[in-house]
Amino acid sequence: MPKIISRYTRLRSIYLFYIIFFLFLIIRLTYVQVFQYNRLSEIASRQHNVVIKIDPVRGAIYDANLKPFAFSINLESIYANPRMVKDPVSAASMLSDVLGIEKHVLVGKFTQDKAFVWLKRKVSSKEAEKVRALGLRFIGFIKEPKRFYPNERMACHVVGFAGIDNIGLEGIEMTLDGYLCGKPGWYYTKQDAKQRKLPSYKNKYVPPVDGYDVVLTLDMVLQSFAEAQLDIIMNKFHSKAATIIMIEPATGRILALANRPNFAPNDFQKADALSRKNRAVTDIFEPGSVFKIVTASGALEEEKVSMSDEFFCENGEYRPIPSYTLHDYHPYGWLVFRKVIENSSNIGTGKIAQRLGPQNLYKYIKLYGFGQNTGVDLPGEVPGMINPPSKWSKTSPWNIPMGQEIAVTSIQTAAAMAAIANNGVLMKPYVIDRIQDKKGNVIKSFSPVEVRRVLSDKTAKQIQEILAGVVENGTGKSAKIQGYRAAGKTGTAQKVEGGRYSQDKYVGSFVGFAPAHEAMVACMVSVDEPHPVHFGAVVAAPGFSKVVSQAIEYLNARKVFMPKQPAGDQ
Repeated sequence: MPKIISRYTRLRSIYLFYIIFFLFLIIRLTYVQVFQYNRLSEIASRQHNVVIKIDPVRGAIYDANLKPFAFSINLESIYANPRMVKDPVSAASMLSDVLGIEKHVLVGKFTQDKAFVWLKRKVSSKEAEKVRALGLRFIGFIKEPKRFYPNERMACHVVGFAGIDNIGLEGIEMTLDGYLCGKPGWYYTKQDAKQRKLPSYKNKYVPPVDGYDVVLTLDMVLQSFAEAQLDIIMNKFHSKAATIIMIEPATGRILALANRPNFAPNDFQKADALSRKNRAVTDIFEPGSVFKIVTASGALEEEKVSMSDEFFCENGEYRPIPSYTLHDYHPYGWLVFRKVIENSSNIGTGKIAQRLGPQNLYKYIKLYGFGQNTGVDLPGEVPGMINPPSKWSKTSPWNIPMGQEIAVTSIQTAAAMAAIANNGVLMKPYVIDRIQDKKGNVIKSFSPVEVRRVLSDKTAKQIQEILAGVVENGTGKSAKIQGYRAAGKTGTAQKVEGGRYSQDKYVGSFVGFAPAHEAMVACMVSVDEPHPVHFGAVVAAPGFSKVVSQAIEYLNARKVFMPKQPAGDQ
């Protein structure tokens, strides 16, 4: 009897064990199937579903004649599947020298619990072949577009650059990134537990949509003229920086824009922030005597002076208020109105400004677009600085007319001079002509925009003649262009440091246009901290003469040898 009880007890214990065991399994399976379903499904999906992003081809950037400033080329990028790497240290040793990546960095990548990590993107064909020759099963290759700038540094501050992920980071690459970038495509497939593609699975492919192309107003030939002249200026005058802008006065189209220092977009990582600055729109400076065009034209327009009026220039030294003395570089006695501007007399200009008055002077400063953004389609533009007359000091009515106590940009100054060349009409400067698809169909176009009339046609023509006199008889003789009448104004301004005017740091400039009537090109040349000489007539005017004479010859040749295209033909 005790043996039967003992056997019964053992059987009951076994049954109880199996009941508890199966109950545990049921609970566990329920937990896994119900409560862990989402998590485990996600893990399985990551292991078996492969999704590969396919980058679109970024749109190209062209000059006005469809010569490329930027385009994309396909290069191979190398990736690895760390889950297939059995010996991370050995794998890192094999690849370190080939890829130029330190071993510990590769070991870190190979020990990640991922099915995909980038090793090196957009490598040269030689690097790709060396890695491929190793025959490593855990290594893969993907074609990716890499941005390429065939003209090296040319127009770098306008074009800008795109980063490793084809995202625009500066210049037109950044402002029009939404048009240039396109839309990525996707490649969907499945693999087994050993990361082998399943041939029975029907792969899904969503093709990428390539980006649109951008056509600029820049002309690569004119741009090359500007770039070459800047190199000459920088080498000859040991300048800290320099800028040249060429504008078509009748439209506001920017034909060339270049700065020094510059940078190489193909290797932008090595460029410092100062080299990447588009100084034409970001840097402000006191314009000096080039600003006298505002005073002179405003006084004529308001009929406060006439062309025959004379001004006594005090033989070079004048004290209009106690403790403040105005000087001219050369002493002058009586000068007729136009000669005041031709000879750039500070004293004469100050007396003209007194007739005009502070409120009217401020009115024309704003009409010309100073103290506000021009609206140019380039990033980083600043408005400059000008206080209203209510905040002027006692010396302001004398200083501002000759370009002190005011800060401007090169693009503002070029646009203002272009307004005089355009018979008094200020145009919005712009650099983007159109956006088009790969077949040349226009997606969006940009037309000239008239901002406002600054001067009457009569006054504008009078100022054109005065500025032609500056080049022919005055301070701008070195801006003369053989075969054409040029017009413009020199400027030499002390830089402000610590609230005081520096005695050895200047900005020399020349801004003008040619021909003097019916101008084809307006041009601003600005040179920051030139030495040993600093006068705008010496450091900037010759550069104006060179680039504008080249520009006119080229533009005239285009008219002869490149007839206009039929309407609608791009």
